[in-house]
Amino acid sequence: MSSIKEPSFRESVDLMFNRAVSLMDLPPGLEEKIRVCNATYTVRFGVRLRGEIRTFTGYRSVHSEHMEPVKGGIRYAMGVNQDEVEALAALMTYKCALVEAPFGGSKGGLCIDPREYEEHELERITRRFAYELAKRDLINPSQNVPAPDMGTGEREMAWIADQYQRMNTTDINGKACVTGKPLNAGGISGRVEATGRGVQYALKEFFRYEEDKAMARLSGTLDGKRVIVQGLGNVGYHAAKFLSEEDGSIITGVIERDGAIVDAKGVNVDELRNWIMSHGGVKGYPHGTYVEDGSKVLEEECDILIPAALEGVINLSNADRIKAPLIIEAANGPVTAGADEILRDKGCVIIPDMYANAGGVTVSYFEWVKNLSHIRFGRMQRRQEEARHQLVVDQLEALSDNLGNKWTLDPKFKEKYLRGADELELVRSGLDDTMRIAYQSMRKVWHERDDVKDLRTAAYLVSIDKVAASYRAKGL
Repeated sequence: MSSIKEPSFRESVDLMFNRAVSLMDLPPGLEEKIRVCNATYTVRFGVRLRGEIRTFTGYRSVHSEHMEPVKGGIRYAMGVNQDEVEALAALMTYKCALVEAPFGGSKGGLCIDPREYEEHELERITRRFAYELAKRDLINPSQNVPAPDMGTGEREMAWIADQYQRMNTTDINGKACVTGKPLNAGGISGRVEATGRGVQYALKEFFRYEEDKAMARLSGTLDGKRVIVQGLGNVGYHAAKFLSEEDGSIITGVIERDGAIVDAKGVNVDELRNWIMSHGGVKGYPHGTYVEDGSKVLEEECDILIPAALEGVINLSNADRIKAPLIIEAANGPVTAGADEILRDKGCVIIPDMYANAGGVTVSYFEWVKNLSHIRFGRMQRRQEEARHQLVVDQLEALSDNLGNKWTLDPKFKEKYLRGADELELVRSGLDDTMRIAYQSMRKVWHERDDVKDLRTAAYLVSIDKVAASYRAKGL
């Protein structure tokens, strides 16, 4: 292990920001304005549970209001602290700018282990936290829009949305105060899978470029590529599922908090997920090999490594033993700044978190737009699209009759061609387009500038440039 002190998550974000701005020509004042967190609110509130008052500490940090509303998840975890929340809020600013979602960056957190509470208790805690934030406009459709993060999901977002609407009974756009809601509470198709789907689309886009694959000493397609996933939560599960089922990748290892499962022939992601759900971990899973020290599996041979859980899992203590030629950061900050340097020197290509896990905020943006427009995507045009396609098919078949050929189109082709896009297909199309365009903007900088050696620096340059342009347009 290196004798250099490991930078904290927040220091890592600052170091990477500094590395990027040193290559830019920003006035010092504007550079400082973009760097600093605008405001962090700390709330301590009491909830009567199990016959006593329990006090909880929560945070909501706003990094940048160059665009409003600001956007960012709320996480429930014991390790939540102000530094972490501010670092995540900064990442949200750059992430939204990179994928052209019209939001500033924000983040929230509550110091709590959700597994220690029953559902009705969690609801009381969540509603009280939402009340404390909403009364200060830290939850508001036009100012601050949270979303799910680690330890939260659709259920918590539904409670928050309902709490906001109880407090703002005449706000017609009240549902847009939070994204990641269940479908029946104003959510959008494809939101739960969005971050994992975005990871898949990011890899597909990377694999479209021979030059980029060569940088990672890879070739061909995603088919047959050996993938190790760290964390089989929402993001890791969906990424692994789509890569294995749709792209032919082989999930050779899955790392969870109680160990790892390794199988060279491929882990069945759905089966393992079901096992974890019913047994609380991977231990005892009857297929593949169980490895008690899961962190060692990060160092196994593979083509693609997907850290999809916590920050800092690849750090100074293990970076030199990581063998994967390509790492895609499905989690926020899984590679520390120190490890990033070691891996770059080894020739490892890292697809950075700011881009790789932006699928969540992209589809959150679609959900927010849906809530503000008060109409489901595809509702107006789907049948009209089908009717126009039917005209073409009818005309082609009539033409064949006139020519005496008597042929008909393949029924499978007809079925696909005639079906108008529903909300899920439109969401996936929008996400795919977003991930492609954002990757192309990063790789352009990566390949055209001699002083940019990696995708992370390229991503920061693209996003900081967009934030700076927004501030200039505001007259700053």
